[in-house]
Amino acid sequence: MTNTRDVILKLKEVKEEKDLSLDKILILMEESGQYISKSTLSRVFADGSEDKGFRYETTLRPIANALLDIENYEADDDADTLAMKSILKLKKNIISEYTNQIRELKDDLNKMKLKHHEKLAHETDKFQKSLDFAMHQIKLKDKRIDQLMDDNHRLLEQLLACNKCKKGE
Repeated sequence: MTNTRDVILKLKEVKEEKDLSLDKILILMEESGQYISKSTLSRVFADGSEDKGFRYETTLRPIANALLDIENYEADDDADTLAMKSILKLKKNIISEYTNQIRELKDDLNKMKLKHHEKLAHETDKFQKSLDFAMHQIKLKDKRIDQLMDDNHRLLEQLLACNKCKKGE
């Protein structure tokens, strides 16, 4: 079995071989501590469901555990079955470890993002203060230039008036 299609077909086969109803499967799942809704279970065992997408970890694996008892070693298991159950347990543990590592990496990434955003906000504040200071200085300089221009204009008028007086106008 290499894909969910094969898993669903095998689960349907086991359900038929053991002549299990959906209610009996739900009871088996509850006994093993697994829970999915009856509607999800009926969708898994519906005609043509093997061509639909189901999540292995949250849907198919709990059903497989209940129907096949793949996570517990039994006294009547042959060597091949024991080996396959061991491999399945190992894969489950590896998946669990990877899931934890992914969660930790996501947490670390979120912390790094937060730290970066805080640093960016600090730098933005710093540059905004610098910009505000520069804008204030520009306004002061503009005001001084306007005053100097007014003074120059007034002095020019006085000079022109003085020149008219000298010429006797």
